[in-house]
Amino acid sequence: MTERLHWGEIEGYLARTVAGEDEILASIRARTVAAGLRPIEVSGTDGALLALWCRLVGATRVLEIGTLGGYSATWLARAVGEQGSVTTLELDPRAAELAEENWRVAGVHERIEVIVGAAANTLQLLIGSDTEPYDLVFIDADKKNNPTYLEAALALTHPGSLIVVDNVVRGGRIVSDSDDPDVVGTRRVLEMLGSDPRLQATAVQTVSSKGWDGFAVAYVLG
Repeated sequence: MTERLHWGEIEGYLARTVAGEDEILASIRARTVAAGLRPIEVSGTDGALLALWCRLVGATRVLEIGTLGGYSATWLARAVGEQGSVTTLELDPRAAELAEENWRVAGVHERIEVIVGAAANTLQLLIGSDTEPYDLVFIDADKKNNPTYLEAALALTHPGSLIVVDNVVRGGRIVSDSDDPDVVGTRRVLEMLGSDPRLQATAVQTVSSKGWDGFAVAYVLG
C-alpha cells in the first residue's frame, strides 16, 4: 500500500465518521468526475471545516472564488442556513451549469448564486456596486491570481470576517525555485497574509486523499 492510498483510506474514514459527508455530497463528487471535470474539489473533511468556520463566525453571507462542480458551495450553503446566501464565481460555463444541477439535487439552489466570468473582473464589479460585506471568503481558483483575489476579499469583508485560501502547499512547491505563475502567486499571497496589519493569519499543512497540501486562514481585524 502506498502512502497516498493510505492517506486516501484515512480521509474516507474521517469524512464518513467525523465530517458527515453524506450520500448527496458524495454524489456531487461522482457527478463532477462523470462530467469530465477535474476532481480537484476540497476533501470531505475540509468541506466540513469550511462549514464549521461559517458557523463559528455566524456567517450568513459567503463569497467563493472557484465553483467547479459545486461541492464546497454545498457545504457552505448548508452552513449559512435558509436565511443565508452564497455567491460563487466560476470561469467555466459548463462547470457552473453542472454545479447548479448539483445544488438542485442537494436542495440548496435557492441559497446560491453563481456568476460566470473571470473572477478578477467580477470581483471589481462587486466592489464597485458597494455590495454588502461578506462574512467569509473562500479562495480556491487559479493560484496565479491569488494576490488579486486577496486584495478584493479585503475590500469585500468586514472586521470579524474570515478569508480562507486553499492549496497553499501543493507538495511543498512554495519553497522550491519554481517560477511557475501558480507557485509565485501562492508565495505572494502567503507573504501578504503574513504582513498585512489588517489580518491575523496562519497556514496549516494537510495530508489527505489529495496528497500533501494545506490552506491558509485569516481573520480580518479591521
